[in-house]
Amino acid sequence: MDNDSAIDALGALAQSTRLDAFRLLVRHEPAGLAAGDVARQLDIPQNTMSSHLAGLARAGLVWAERHSRHIIYRADLDQLKALTLFLVKDCCGGRAELCEPLIAELIPCC
Repeated sequence: MDNDSAIDALGALAQSTRLDAFRLLVRHEPAGLAAGDVARQLDIPQNTMSSHLAGLARAGLVWAERHSRHIIYRADLDQLKALTLFLVKDCCGGRAELCEPLIAELIPCC
């Protein structure tokens, strides 16, 4: 990941509805959710949600796949991983022991 890609991803997440949608999609991996389900669960009008999902897709954070008449959105976990690693790659100036609390917080989610 480079600076421009990280800025695009962080910019897409710097809006409450898009952040909520992305976090919802992460929770629904690997199945994903239909765009209408995302809108309903977040109580957002469907047309508004579509533009938010498109913004997340442009930033590379989600991708869409058509299943008959539904568009299923999925979080791109590889992109999330790349963004997270980009942000913490040089964490603590190479002193791994200082990063242990961060790593310990992430382990229960896996």
